[in-house]
Amino acid sequence: MHTILIVDDNQAVCNALSLMLELNGYNTLICLSPDTALALVKLHDVSLVVLDMNFTQDTTSGEEGVALFYAIRQLQAQLPIILLTAWTQLEVAVELVKEGAADYMGKPWDDAKLLTSVANLVSLHDLSKANAKLARVDNQRMAVIKNADLCGIVFSSGAMQRCVDLALQIARSDVSVLVTGPNGAGKDKLADIIHANSNLKNKPFIKVNIGALPMDLLEAELFGAEAGAFTGANKTRIGRFEAADGGTLFLDEIGDLPLSGQVKLLRVLQTGEFERLGSHQTRKVNVRVISATNANLVKDIQAGRFREDLFYRLNVIELALPALNERKDDVVPLVNHFIGGQYSMSQHTRQALEAHPWPGNVRELENACKRAVILGKNSCLTVDDFGLLNRVVDDVSTHYTPMNQLTETVSESLAVTEHTHRVDAVTHNSVGSKAWLMANDEAAEIKAALAHHSGVIARVAKSLGLSRQALYRRMEKYGIEK
Repeated sequence: MHTILIVDDNQAVCNALSLMLELNGYNTLICLSPDTALALVKLHDVSLVVLDMNFTQDTTSGEEGVALFYAIRQLQAQLPIILLTAWTQLEVAVELVKEGAADYMGKPWDDAKLLTSVANLVSLHDLSKANAKLARVDNQRMAVIKNADLCGIVFSSGAMQRCVDLALQIARSDVSVLVTGPNGAGKDKLADIIHANSNLKNKPFIKVNIGALPMDLLEAELFGAEAGAFTGANKTRIGRFEAADGGTLFLDEIGDLPLSGQVKLLRVLQTGEFERLGSHQTRKVNVRVISATNANLVKDIQAGRFREDLFYRLNVIELALPALNERKDDVVPLVNHFIGGQYSMSQHTRQALEAHPWPGNVRELENACKRAVILGKNSCLTVDDFGLLNRVVDDVSTHYTPMNQLTETVSESLAVTEHTHRVDAVTHNSVGSKAWLMANDEAAEIKAALAHHSGVIARVAKSLGLSRQALYRRMEKYGIEK
């Protein structure tokens, strides 16, 4: 509830104003002198002041009110003030309105007019305070970003700004982070920012693409192997965890990690301990793990492909990166970055680029920019240079549902069969329904890419940001024929 300060040397006037304002939903404070008024402004959260212009008997100059007006202005420059006096002087009114007085009324006042003025000024004051708070927050954020290492990331959208802000906030801690989002959206860039702005920035930063590693060598790559541990292991090799000891390990495509590797990873996250392949010697490391996936891990948990306990270990904080088609404001800045300063675009080309769905996200956009630079006939690039005129893309949704919107249904869903989950979730549970409906997004994206690239696996894998092995595994997983 808003508080109105009434300043008048006449107690009857104060009482009348107070009664009228309280009947209309305001709190009121009453004082009879300028000194008391200043003290109340300092002590209370006042939304508006109704100020008499004269406080000494037989004084009609308004000088006392003018002096109090400026004194209040020094304390709170944005506090709205309504001037009130029985000795209306136009010159004084004009002077103070120029200096910021919100309104000026004579006695006796019109109740309806005064209440309207109070309501409007209080609303404006609330808006002014909210804007000032947002400005302070924005200034603080900009100060943080100015001093941060953004690793060359280019963005302009509010959605990406929030992701970067959260990444910088996360960087100061040492907890595990799960970066989620579609292929090619820039999950690795956020991992770069987290490490570059952490206390471990001068320590090792090791990146592993789980989907690009052969299945039979995954454990050896992650945890190391002794000589003779498997065919071709001619010498001892350290794993990625040992290489990242004291620093940060980025595990991309974590959803492709087999269950046997998930057990070992869970143990490392819990205790820091592991054994190399072919060894019984327990080793200990201190590594911060950042993982990333475009998969729906909640669905994978329900299907038994991913461990629930590992999911919660990895997902201490989730950083959900939206698809490029959900942050259109980033498209043109990214294009300008990719094509360089020697090229330009028409307004029509900009609009076409922003309207394109970009199912391959930033990676697809970068490839289109490379094409435009190579094939462009002059320095002003056209829609045709980017290959948008002849490109046919199925209208497939590539929206990604953040894990934190789905996690709450995991435990309950694991207790029932997949068939029961389908019926119950779709019929009774809106969150579970959304989880089930979003489960086929990745499969739909792969099908669209296959159709677009005429089934050429190399091109499909590149457009999706996957290795061929990872793409084949996903096709097998979803029963997709070439």
